[in-house]
Amino acid sequence: MLQRIKELYGNKLAALDGDIGHVKDFYFDDENWVIRYLVADTGSWLTGRLVLLTPHAFGKLDQDEKTLHIKLHKKKIQDSSSLELHRPVSRQYETEYYGYYGLPAYWDGHSLWGVGGYPELLPPSKKEMGIQKKYHHRDDKHLRSTQVISSYQIQSLDGEIGHVSSFLVDDRSWEIRELVIETGHWYSGKEILIPPSNVKRISYKESKVFVSLTKADIQHTAENDISEYMKT
Repeated sequence: MLQRIKELYGNKLAALDGDIGHVKDFYFDDENWVIRYLVADTGSWLTGRLVLLTPHAFGKLDQDEKTLHIKLHKKKIQDSSSLELHRPVSRQYETEYYGYYGLPAYWDGHSLWGVGGYPELLPPSKKEMGIQKKYHHRDDKHLRSTQVISSYQIQSLDGEIGHVSSFLVDDRSWEIRELVIETGHWYSGKEILIPPSNVKRISYKESKVFVSLTKADIQHTAENDISEYMKT
């Protein structure tokens, strides 16, 4: 099922033995376009400390209660390494992180999640193995904040068209399927979708996402109403 990432911000996080805080942000891999970590704000439980949680640990998402269940005990999370927001997430940190939780590292293999197509501790099915693409997990990977990118302008081949307002993610694989764009006056402020395959590059210096589309291309494909897309 597809989820709007911004609707998950602020959701309660429930470990196996109690609440641990709320969703603050997500870090995504801007090469493979997949959510790698949730940033958890632990509030008063750990005196405002921020921790990372991998999708491997995600359980049921209760939309009525606005709660994401985490398949870990509080003690395990408490003893994990804290996150320093002013520093990038290094491969050394990730190696220690995956080792601490005893999880398979996503870069050990050629699928989206290393040993399988999904962040689950189960082997992929024969069907999934048959359709898996090969992914390159570079050492100098770029993990970016969905909160930060959500303020970036979209630059088409012939001008700015609006800004990123959210992302649509598959809540099983946690792959980003679409960028949700709030358009400017040129398209009556409508909300449209652009797949990551149309993103040429992200300029963090300019705070822009460059896409390989013209305004005419976007208007032509924008007939796919976002509300209809979410039903698929």
